[in-house]
Amino acid sequence: MYDIFALFTEIYALLCIIMLLIYGVLHSTSFYLGYPTLYSNIALLCFQISVFSILILFYSSTFTLFSWNQLLIFNSFTSDIKLILLVSFCLWIFLSLPYATYEKLISFEYWILSFLAVVGMLLIVQVCDLLSMYLAIEFQSLIFYILASFKRTSEFSTEAGLKYFILGVFSSALLLFGLSILYTLTGLTNFYDYLKLFSGLIYFNNVLSYAIAFGFTITSISFLFKLSVAPFHIWAPDVYDGAPTITTAFFAIMPKIAILSLFLRFCLVYFHDFFYLWQNMLLFCAFISILFGTFGAFQQKKWKRFIAYSSISHMGFILIGLGIGELESTFGVLLYIIIYIIFMLGIFFILISFRYLNFPNHHQIRYLGDLISLYDTNYTLALSLTLFLFSMAGIPPLLGFFSKIFILLPSVQIGIYSLSIFAVLMSCISCFYYIRLIKIMYFDKVCNLPVVYPISICSSLILGLLVFVSTFLFFDLELLLLFSARLALIT
Repeated sequence: MYDIFALFTEIYALLCIIMLLIYGVLHSTSFYLGYPTLYSNIALLCFQISVFSILILFYSSTFTLFSWNQLLIFNSFTSDIKLILLVSFCLWIFLSLPYATYEKLISFEYWILSFLAVVGMLLIVQVCDLLSMYLAIEFQSLIFYILASFKRTSEFSTEAGLKYFILGVFSSALLLFGLSILYTLTGLTNFYDYLKLFSGLIYFNNVLSYAIAFGFTITSISFLFKLSVAPFHIWAPDVYDGAPTITTAFFAIMPKIAILSLFLRFCLVYFHDFFYLWQNMLLFCAFISILFGTFGAFQQKKWKRFIAYSSISHMGFILIGLGIGELESTFGVLLYIIIYIIFMLGIFFILISFRYLNFPNHHQIRYLGDLISLYDTNYTLALSLTLFLFSMAGIPPLLGFFSKIFILLPSVQIGIYSLSIFAVLMSCISCFYYIRLIKIMYFDKVCNLPVVYPISICSSLILGLLVFVSTFLFFDLELLLLFSARLALIT
């Protein structure tokens, strides 16, 4: 019964997914309930199941519980991360519904596959063993390959899916190689057994220690690939650009929450005795990510490639917090993740909702230059995008400023001055390409103004909420800070 309790949310979600699949198959050929109606029904049912899953988690008792022969762990940290995942998924559904209608992505299987991927992420958050970790990550990755190439009429989507599959298989091989080294050398698979084995390890004094460090390094490289961290980021711009926009939003937000929560426990708890090894590796990757992400974004002309490089830069800031390894930096990492979700959702809501009308059709924007004279055509949307861009750049007093300041302060306190100064300089440089977009919106003019397609009421309400939170939450950050501090304390 305790095993079922630990996975009650996932079991409920899987049973509902099976029922949705049967429902979709039975009604996909129905005359009265065809595809256009069926896909929206499935999407809204996925939202309803997610809400019930949130309620199940919210009212569940939280205590530390090892389940399924210690393959999984259930505690307050995993429960809170699962809540963040499910809330993000609910917002993503509202983000995706208008786009799926506009772009004729009316296959009900898309929503079922997306929900299955979320179930895989819920399992990733709870893993406590090498075997369960590998299976959960691969379960998620296999669905991602399908979602990236789901738009079968687009050669770009097919290319994105193929690239993601080939490079993802390479990453999975690295992960399996690293895990096999760890198991061969120690004979252990459980994370807490590793914690006991390495307890008190101060320095490497034999070949075995170096071999274990090598296995840990290979495993970490696979995690960094999943997070699209430089220099393992090559796949991200191409996959983001070729995949459908809602799939790009899914990739940019959802898997990063799950993988970061696992990687945080993997480094700070289970392999903390290898601190001096993974600290140098993470700080080096943070330096490279901020450098490549900042200057890579300068050269981009397409929106989704621009967002990919911006995401790489943000991952660099998160790795600074991870590399410090202190309680304050862990708090900063968790706060950064939550704020990252907010402004990424806001950017994608604008990107998907902003469409030009070319009667009788309308099309989404693809290039940064499509923002020209946005202030003249829709000043509210222009102001919303400006606030999100300023937040991503870290301009005070918006949320993005606080996310970066709580990462950089701990790094200065422990004496990592050079990387902190470098990160601040790169943030200043990144302001230039954000300001370039604002210049296009407000000051560049065209002779004939384009007609903007009306935004749906639901998207307008959620976008307004995200803008309000991103802009005015600095008046009282206590709720967000307390939630992040609670997560950091129970990690």
